[in-house]
Amino acid sequence: MATPGVSIPAELRKRILFTLGILAIYRLGVHVPVPGVDANRMVAFFESQATGIFGLFNTFTGGALERFSVFALGIMPYISASIIFQLLQTAIPYLEQLKKEGEPGRKKINQYTRYATIVLALVQGYAMSSFLQHATDPHGLPLVTTLSFAPFLSFRVMTIITLMSGTCFIMWLGEQITERGIGNGSSLIIFAGIAAGLPSGALRLWHMVSSGEMNGAIALGIIASMVLIIGVIVFLEVGQRRIPIQYSQRAPTREGMSQAQASHLPMKINFSNVIPPIFASSLLMFPATMSQFVQNPMLKTLADSLHPNHPLYNLIFVGLIVFFCFFYTEIVFNPTEVADNLKKYGGFIPGIRAGKSTADYIKKVLDRLTVSGAIYLSTICIIPTMLIQQFKVPFYFGGTSLLILVGVALDTSQQIQSHLLTARYEGMLKGVKVKSRRVQY
Repeated sequence: MATPGVSIPAELRKRILFTLGILAIYRLGVHVPVPGVDANRMVAFFESQATGIFGLFNTFTGGALERFSVFALGIMPYISASIIFQLLQTAIPYLEQLKKEGEPGRKKINQYTRYATIVLALVQGYAMSSFLQHATDPHGLPLVTTLSFAPFLSFRVMTIITLMSGTCFIMWLGEQITERGIGNGSSLIIFAGIAAGLPSGALRLWHMVSSGEMNGAIALGIIASMVLIIGVIVFLEVGQRRIPIQYSQRAPTREGMSQAQASHLPMKINFSNVIPPIFASSLLMFPATMSQFVQNPMLKTLADSLHPNHPLYNLIFVGLIVFFCFFYTEIVFNPTEVADNLKKYGGFIPGIRAGKSTADYIKKVLDRLTVSGAIYLSTICIIPTMLIQQFKVPFYFGGTSLLILVGVALDTSQQIQSHLLTARYEGMLKGVKVKSRRVQY
């Protein structure tokens, strides 16, 4: 007989199964190829580009890009559109007003984000189809085998429609997970794509050690570094800076005395979670991908500079991570509002005056934590890339991927725990009759 505290509530079980079903549909779509492309030649082409920007893009799409499936663009156009509209909310008064309207305004912004996703998917689909028409595999064979399907339906038009439809479908799957599953739909889709590449990466590493291409000690060092990085990520993701809070109302004790009620304000070291690396990666992927698909000397130079192993790429990547750490924290956490709420409910920080002084103190602590979080995220995302360059690892292994895997896993476990707590409280209140407090005459 299962204990009530351990059993999974029916509602949570339904949400978990629904989420797994949606992720299974996504993984099936990864294996559906776009018409007119030779799948074997595509795989050979992307294996030769495994450590470049294509390897990074392929990691986030869960292998859909190297197969050139209907999900080849992944959810990155939607992520890019979300970034654009979050930036525009601080610059355009209309969008800022929509943000303040609550749920109706959020739905309107989401609608605009979907439209922008379609536009970005069309642009990327056009660039990708144009590139593939002239691309060849390492043996010189063309990647595209069918240039026309009908008099008015060329390979380019078919590819643009297919990739745009695939991106819209993934966007819809992510929204379904967020609304009817366990939440974090977009993050879970990226998580599923990265996690799907782990077995093949481990198998490739084993074959390299077996064939003598890589020293066993180096392989053990790579695995040990991954374990160490995961441990550091878990330690810092759950780390908190607790600001003590006291309340003016006093609670009675057993001895009849009264004491001030004490609490704390928890502030995470990494307040923005995995958002900065995802945003920074998607922003770097878009111009790098476009420069790969357009034959222009200046864009070719830009493409070489935006290679994941290039110092300029790492410099821009770190700069974007730092920017999004501060930007995202500024959006989701308002120290003035927190200080006003504390004052409203009689709370104060010992030694700090209520009101503006409290807001300034919280802002000071938050800025220091954000700097620490930005340094931590930048270090985690850059070190594995340096390992790839140093040990000539022929597949993409990035700290961004590990950070997303661990961060999304921790966030999802917290979502599940919150569902369990809600179900437990509902079970405790079931069958309890609440007495009316109306005055009887």
